[in-house]
Amino acid sequence: MFVALGVEVVLASLAFVYVRRLLALRALPGAEELNSYQKALRKLRKNEPMTDDEVNLARRIIDIRRSPLAYTVPLAFMTMGIFYVLGSLEYLHGHQASERTFLGFIPMFTATNLIIQMRKTARLKKRLPKQAALQPVA
Repeated sequence: MFVALGVEVVLASLAFVYVRRLLALRALPGAEELNSYQKALRKLRKNEPMTDDEVNLARRIIDIRRSPLAYTVPLAFMTMGIFYVLGSLEYLHGHQASERTFLGFIPMFTATNLIIQMRKTARLKKRLPKQAALQPVA
């Protein structure tokens, strides 16, 4: 349980740093529209024609989700669930486990789903057009 707590602290710290970096990113043109990232990724998945702004949006979201630091967020959820389950089992001192003990599996399943969705998006990198590149910031 204490190892899970230590891992949780490290992953939560890394996730905090990652989220701070994301909040510091400048918004791209067209990103303010409702569901603009989802629309760009959907067009990329279906190989539909895309504008330069949509390609840039898709490239940014794919780069964000491919980052190794991005996986610290779902892994922090995973270790939170592990910590809860192990802590509940240790608290029972060998007695019969109740349903409450296994509530920690909810964040574990959530983290697994997040990782799967991030990997699906990361695989879209090879579908991005090569000619359109982000404009340098002036």
